[in-house]
Amino acid sequence: MKAKTTFYCTACGNETPRWQGRCPACGAWNTMEEHVEAPAPAARGKTARPQEVRRPKPLSEVDCGSEVRFPTGLGELDRVLGGGAVQDSLVLVAGAPGIGKSTLLLQICSELCRTLKVLYVSGEESAGQIKLRAQRLGVSTDNLLLLCETDLSQIVAAAEELRPDVFIADSIQTLYDPENAASPGSVTQVKACTLRLMQLAKGSGITVFVVGHVNKDGAIAGPKVLEHMVDCVLYFEGESAHNYRILRAAKNRFGSTNEIGVFEMADRGLREVPNPSELLLSGRPTHAPGTCVACAMEGSRPVLAEVQALVARTTFNVPRRMADGFDFNRAVLLMAVLEKRGGVNLSGSDVYINVIGGLQLNEPAADLPVILAAASSFRDKPLDSSVAAIGEVGLTGELRAVSSLSQRLSEVHRLGFRCCVIPRQGAANLEVPSGLEILRVRNIREAIETLL
Repeated sequence: MKAKTTFYCTACGNETPRWQGRCPACGAWNTMEEHVEAPAPAARGKTARPQEVRRPKPLSEVDCGSEVRFPTGLGELDRVLGGGAVQDSLVLVAGAPGIGKSTLLLQICSELCRTLKVLYVSGEESAGQIKLRAQRLGVSTDNLLLLCETDLSQIVAAAEELRPDVFIADSIQTLYDPENAASPGSVTQVKACTLRLMQLAKGSGITVFVVGHVNKDGAIAGPKVLEHMVDCVLYFEGESAHNYRILRAAKNRFGSTNEIGVFEMADRGLREVPNPSELLLSGRPTHAPGTCVACAMEGSRPVLAEVQALVARTTFNVPRRMADGFDFNRAVLLMAVLEKRGGVNLSGSDVYINVIGGLQLNEPAADLPVILAAASSFRDKPLDSSVAAIGEVGLTGELRAVSSLSQRLSEVHRLGFRCCVIPRQGAANLEVPSGLEILRVRNIREAIETLL
């Protein structure tokens, strides 16, 4: 029996029988990689064991058991996971090289090893290198077992013999299955190794953490199907020029996918930042045109961030539009609404939008702060530093209501702001903190004329 050759798209996981320059499913170019499936060796002189036939049963008779969670020692990580790590789950921690993935997982071993046995498998570093990092992080325990190996068969054999409570693989791109002829890090090997670790987690009741590297395009190196196989996908994000890191859940079968955790990279490892709003607003200029404070909901946590805009006379035939930390297409749309409905002529000006701190504002509640920051920069008039803005902007310039408005206002008041601009719609039965002035406006023109 010949080996079967197929091609996988590393962007979406689509499978085709032959190579193509463009994926027919997602339209990405040059993302098809070869995948060779070796035929299973035929058993000689042995009779196949009859497999147990599983019968379907009604949903009412299914015993789901109880969800066993345990803390990891880092409150921000527990928040992103939905309240702690879940037993027999498979968690993928992805991020760019050097962002701090190995530091994060080795740091949680200090708390986990107090009551649990942890097996740390590294295919990239030696035991001495891990020992040096553990000393720097203050991790010293006999319940942490190290294994520097890349052969998956030996790794699984060691895990089945030791029976640890937590298994950490760093990283999935370095492991290889000896039964597969493909090279380590290829589509075939990554998929096969992840499937074997998933069987280890579900069959042995071991909580498995897997490290995955992110390529230059921001996607996990390897097939996209890797994200579908695991229970949780956590992205560790951050800029190399900043010490702050954001842990975001892209997938979570046991909790919300909107929660974020904020860390600061220090000399002795990662330090939790329980109040990211103060961090993102630190160093904010006062009485400077082109800046406004927005309040976004990251899961159940309201986060305040500074939105800056720079409007300058263009030297090109077509004015430039750029956005960092904010959706580019949404920014272009808002600039068109500001010119048509707000009376601000931007046809001869370049507009640059930036969200301070590396935060991504992806919800509509940040529309009004972007509008006000651009109008402030165009008129060269600063907004009051004690004013924050919340609201979604429609194509006719109207302001729409947003969710969790009471929680947003509480966070705005807690950080010392005295005034907040909100939509007039949806403001009934609103709990307003004492000492916070509320400005209810109908559209962006009314908001601009009131504040500027």
